[in-house]
Amino acid sequence: MLMKKKSHTCLILSSMASLVLLMMVLYGSISRQQAGVSSLRQDYQLLGRPLYKLDLTWPKNPELFTGEVFGAAVNQYAGVVYVAQRGDNVPKVLVFTTDGDFLMAWNTTTLEMPHGIFLADAATSNPTVWITDVGSGPYGHSVKQYSPSGNLLQVLGTPGKAGSSLTPLQFDQPAEIFVHESGEMYIVDGDGGLNNRLIKLSKDQEVLWMHGEKGQGLAQFYIPHSVTVDNAQRVWVADRGNKRIQVFNSITGDWLGTWGSCFTEDAPYSVRLTPDKKYFVVVQLNTNQISLLDAPPVGLIGQCRVVSVIQLADEVKPHLVDLDLKTGALYVAEIGAQQAQKFTPFSLGENFL
Repeated sequence: MLMKKKSHTCLILSSMASLVLLMMVLYGSISRQQAGVSSLRQDYQLLGRPLYKLDLTWPKNPELFTGEVFGAAVNQYAGVVYVAQRGDNVPKVLVFTTDGDFLMAWNTTTLEMPHGIFLADAATSNPTVWITDVGSGPYGHSVKQYSPSGNLLQVLGTPGKAGSSLTPLQFDQPAEIFVHESGEMYIVDGDGGLNNRLIKLSKDQEVLWMHGEKGQGLAQFYIPHSVTVDNAQRVWVADRGNKRIQVFNSITGDWLGTWGSCFTEDAPYSVRLTPDKKYFVVVQLNTNQISLLDAPPVGLIGQCRVVSVIQLADEVKPHLVDLDLKTGALYVAEIGAQQAQKFTPFSLGENFL
């Protein structure tokens, strides 16, 4: 009788194991059938969460990328994308439509080594393009404002002279600028140079507050690389050298919190918000990843949580990212691949169930 019970129990366990195996095979089969849409997707664990697929049609003339691509900026109202690249005898900025058509190249001689690029006043009749220049020549160590066609409008900093002065204002390899709709500016200054600063300027370019101490402590930086501002008066800084994101009050400059647990393998290089302000898009260059993280509600910083990941091929080296705030599409500047790529969002729940 005991033997029969054991045999019956073994049969049930064997059947359950077979069923589980069958489910795993079918689950994996479905996943593999859909794998062409994205190089990395956590199967159905990402149900209802945002995920992106590569737009293979953008741009229509990828051979126009002839240098190392460092940054991209989108004007969602005009449907235009600006791509900054470096190299000898190459145009420093290429301009495309969001559909992938090539519009123009900037042949300006006032740009040496573009790093970050930002589109300001997009909703107005006079949008402008801000570019940080980390070059060491007569135009370097500065932040420049251009017209959409590439005419130089103004320069922040002391061109050609690296420094830490606030009066007159000086930079040393400024990494990125974020211009708020109020006209106030947030600049992370120090892509490996003397400075490790987050500076807030008024619309009249007066220094309102600053954090500028190098280190691993609260409100200290080591290579602050990217900056963005949310709708809850919070400034988010990719503190690259310390493998973390630090958060500050945009009005007072007070430190609010730190995210580090998501970046144990690689540092955050770029930080941007999705149009619905629910997720941060964070680029990690050395692991070739673009991650989406939950954005915390007002009054809470908490710990970071990765929602989904776009895993790029080895040696692509994504650097900085920008989003089309109308469609949600993201544009990634890739140093290693020497190109910019477009990824468009979709919901698994809407497309696959």
